Amino acid sequence: MEKLEVTMSISYNKLWKLLIDRKMSTSELRKNANIAPNTMTRMRKDQDVSLDVLGRICNCLKCDFGDVVEYIHDNESSKGNKSSIEIEVK
Repeated sequence: MEKLEVTMSISYNKLWKLLIDRKMSTSELRKNANIAPNTMTRMRKDQDVSLDVLGRICNCLKCDFGDVVEYIHDNESSKGNKSSIEIEVK
């Protein structure tokens, strides 16, 4: 078996724009979607959060994952907030 490291960057800019369009504060979203303050901090820093959190946000805002989070190709990332995962290749 071979291990492959995959690096990815994500952005929540779509979420912040959606909140502005809906005139909702991040505090309101946090309370309505039952999100911990430290999770909101992670999102502000474009760090990964669980799919459960993203699902609660989408449920609260009646939208889809693609409306709140965006995958950024490595060559487009300017912040350098990248997550790495290891995948076993058989």
